[in-house]
Amino acid sequence: MSPFDTTPRLSPQERMQQHLHLKPWDPLYRAAILLSLIATVYFSFRWHLFQPLLRAAEEHEWTRFIVQPGILWMLMGTMMLLFRTLLWFRYRTPPIAGFTDAPVLTVIIPAYNEGPMVAQSIDSVAAAHYPRERLEIFVVDDGSGDDTWEHIEAAAGRYPGLVTTLRFPQNRGKRAALEAGFRHARGDVIVTIDSDSVIERSTLLAMAGPFRDPKVGAVAGKVTVYNRDGGLIPRMLKVRYALSFDYLRAVQSTYGTVYCCPGALAGYRASVVRSVLDNWVRQTFMGVTCTYGEDRSMTNYILSRGYDTVYQRAAVVHTVVPVTYWKLCKMFLRWDRSYVREELRFARIVWKRPPGPRLIAITDALITNLRYPISWAALVLLVAIIVWHPATLLRFLCAIGIMASFNMLYYLRSERSWDFVYGIFYSYYSAFALFWVFPYAVLTVRAKSWLTR
Repeated sequence: MSPFDTTPRLSPQERMQQHLHLKPWDPLYRAAILLSLIATVYFSFRWHLFQPLLRAAEEHEWTRFIVQPGILWMLMGTMMLLFRTLLWFRYRTPPIAGFTDAPVLTVIIPAYNEGPMVAQSIDSVAAAHYPRERLEIFVVDDGSGDDTWEHIEAAAGRYPGLVTTLRFPQNRGKRAALEAGFRHARGDVIVTIDSDSVIERSTLLAMAGPFRDPKVGAVAGKVTVYNRDGGLIPRMLKVRYALSFDYLRAVQSTYGTVYCCPGALAGYRASVVRSVLDNWVRQTFMGVTCTYGEDRSMTNYILSRGYDTVYQRAAVVHTVVPVTYWKLCKMFLRWDRSYVREELRFARIVWKRPPGPRLIAITDALITNLRYPISWAALVLLVAIIVWHPATLLRFLCAIGIMASFNMLYYLRSERSWDFVYGIFYSYYSAFALFWVFPYAVLTVRAKSWLTR
């Protein structure tokens, strides 16, 4: 049974209270996170966890060029983690829109070879708690070769006057499908939802709420896993999504600079979208037309216009995730290629942000991106050290487990679920099975293939 079918029938006000209510145990979770961070740093040095690296630096002159910057980066990363944690504690879920004064809203659902799942996506939007006279749903079939169009037509027939459809005769790409929706939208707020995703009943009012602030140009929704019972990979991704989509975006929202409003659920101020639409459609990178990463690209364009981007924890979408290794790698390849391209653009855009957010964003980007050259250099060094001192492998495995267990405290505060165990599994899985994805993405950043399923 789908998450859409099993969603509790809470009113928007009940949903909001659920997100805003400070649970009695929350102060204990906060204290546990801070104390665990301090304890992790203390015992890492007390137990000489980095002793093999220091010994290698003494025995081999060339290793100093890796060890010393690596230790400095770890210290900076620890301070950044502490700062992020404090910002995370400060995050507050934005108010939702009222039913009587909700803005005119357009939902765009681009679909390509989605089959019956697109109908569930449309049904979830049509069932949302939102004034019907101020809602329109625009569904675009991007030249599907399967029965997607039949499911779209059937869904449109169930909601006459609410659902508008458009069919491309051949595949033109997700960006083109979204463009068609953007140009036809009559709403003051535009929400985009992937066709393999379903939303909860209160999601649309929650997405519309932050736009009461005229400084807000885009809103990121909370992405969770739809097929979480589909195997080990979806279970691991459920935890990863909570950390990367909920924790990080909540942190970024506190200074109005969410770097990516995700395609699975994003909201935009329509007037801003129209002002950047032509540039977004024609975007190129290194002489090649951009075909993927349309969500972070649009976020960057909106930030470049001086608007804030924020995270709405009360707006929840359940999205289908890969269940096999190769589909997972393809998804991460798309994300990482987009990350490289848009991070370079953001390096120019960040100077347009207000002084406080600008300083935080620059520091965050610097420390975050230094991890790539340093971690890969450290990996080379680690392999060499393991050859010299095989027992180092055990230390390395212990270090992964310690950091993964620490990160799970963040998950437990947000989700209160035993699924945190899968987050520990994912740390090892990522270290040994996905380490190659980002370097390959960098080398193939000009590739245009969508790598879809």
